[in-house]
Amino acid sequence: MRTRFIGTVEVGAIGYGAMPLSIEGRPDEAQAISTVHAALDAGITLLDTADSYHWHAQEIGHNEELLARALRGYGADRSRVLVATKGGRGRPGDGSWTIDGRPEHLRRACEGSLRRLGVEAIGLYQLHHPDRNVPWAESVGAVAGLLDEGKVRAVGISNADAGQIREAHRILGPGRLVSVQNEYSPAVRGGEAEIRVCEELGLAYLPWGPLGGIGAAGGLGQEHAAFREVAERHGVSPQRVCLAWLLAKSPAIVPIPGARRPETVRDSAAAAELHLDAEEFALLDGKPAA
Repeated sequence: MRTRFIGTVEVGAIGYGAMPLSIEGRPDEAQAISTVHAALDAGITLLDTADSYHWHAQEIGHNEELLARALRGYGADRSRVLVATKGGRGRPGDGSWTIDGRPEHLRRACEGSLRRLGVEAIGLYQLHHPDRNVPWAESVGAVAGLLDEGKVRAVGISNADAGQIREAHRILGPGRLVSVQNEYSPAVRGGEAEIRVCEELGLAYLPWGPLGGIGAAGGLGQEHAAFREVAERHGVSPQRVCLAWLLAKSPAIVPIPGARRPETVRDSAAAAELHLDAEEFALLDGKPAA
């Protein structure tokens, strides 16, 4: 698989968002671990998780523990795998999500993630969501402290706007903020400003929910029919075309699609080798070709 960089770490151009393995509708553990192993076999080296990726209230860190077991059971080399986790959100078990950006909570969350992942330092630790009840500088300062103490090797932020990205970059200092994880997809395209800031500052942009708007039949409505059209030209799935479109949008982008089945994650990984011409990209982007 071709690669991209998150900070100084080289990763496969397509990552894997492991959340579907632990929330509502999750597969059994055997299928979940097979899906992680299929991702690794396909050249994916970025695995994205969070302490809040769980279903029931009493199973905080379910997804982190699952990934740790999958990695321990993987027979091939896993030295290039970057596990990215997050702190700052919670799930009380009723389907809702909470936000807690207090420094004391983030410290506890990081300690729990270290224990569950079984590592001395987390490869990429991401502040999961700005907390409007806590000054942004305090939350970012807390993860800066974790970096200073060697508990994490690199820092990312998630669900942040352009101004918050710039402020976090200033607080952390050069080379210490490496990524931004925001929603971006054919259905949700409001993150253009944030992508441009990431390009300017040398940050990776990790779109979560990257297949939004691309359903099993190839699209949700006529506005996404272009993805089905280009997929038919190449003889591949619309989902694969969608991920290739994201890669073509910016060298900063590393999509992290989710999957519950090995065949799905293999299809996603293959997008790294699908190249779109200028006319196809313009069609998908909704802009006239130059």
